Amino acid sequence: MDAQHKLKSLVDQLNTVIAGKPAQTRDCVACLLAGGHLLIEDVPGVGKTTLAHALARTFGLQFSRVQFTADLMPSDLSGVSIYERSQEAFVFHPGPLFAQVLLADEINRASPKTQSALLEAMEEKQVTVDGATHPLPSPFFVIATQNPHDQLGTHALPESQLDRFLMRISLGYPDRAAERELLAGHDRRTLVEALPSLLTVPELQALQARVLAVHAAAPLLDYVQDLMAATRSGQWFLQGLSPRAGIAVLRAAKAQALLSGRDYVAPDDVQAILPQTVAHRLIPAGDAGRGPVEQVRALLDAVPLP
Repeated sequence: MDAQHKLKSLVDQLNTVIAGKPAQTRDCVACLLAGGHLLIEDVPGVGKTTLAHALARTFGLQFSRVQFTADLMPSDLSGVSIYERSQEAFVFHPGPLFAQVLLADEINRASPKTQSALLEAMEEKQVTVDGATHPLPSPFFVIATQNPHDQLGTHALPESQLDRFLMRISLGYPDRAAERELLAGHDRRTLVEALPSLLTVPELQALQARVLAVHAAAPLLDYVQDLMAATRSGQWFLQGLSPRAGIAVLRAAKAQALLSGRDYVAPDDVQAILPQTVAHRLIPAGDAGRGPVEQVRALLDAVPLP
């Protein structure tokens, strides 16, 4: 099976579990193909955790799930060193971070101290415990879910951690037809458990290499830089995008192009992924009354195409 058929199979399989959300499932596949971490934000009960489980199983990756709570400690994620009398030495016992996919469920219910413990893992793909550095498995993804900030018991994620997520998506409520399918069909958890793995780790790594090889022409790079400069003008946002965010935009656009069967990035690819890739990094300026996603879309309308 060639790469294009393989990618279509990935998206189609996810759509059998998450009904009526083809754009969101495509974004999730693009995010993981680009090697990025994924944040799924929405109200409880719309399928965030189900989608995260389905992604891990479909990509053929070993995963662990951690329910983030107010009393979760950093060592509960990374692991601890315990003195082993038989060896007369401290032995490191890895925590749930040591998986190819960490499903961080309701990540914003943990304390800021625990949230910040993820930063090294997400950025450096390693953890340091008692002065010793331990590499994490490869590939390593964090798929996190979070509830809206106005819900009880939540803590806003620090900006430095939000910046480590390549994309943030929301599922939203299903339409009437998709909801009827949910009501009349099989239990979603049963469907997820029956999902076959469609990729091996070498196949995933080969697809990620193909994403990096997608061509971005000079006018396209000019367009990305124009968008970044517009976010920094002060007209739209309090603070503009960093160079790391610009690299994230380009990687996500390349993954979007590959999913569309092209070996080059088009402006449409940038526009399709920009709100999901940058809105969580930005705070709207002024009293426009728009949220970050709406403000990004307004900016897209204002910046001319190459």
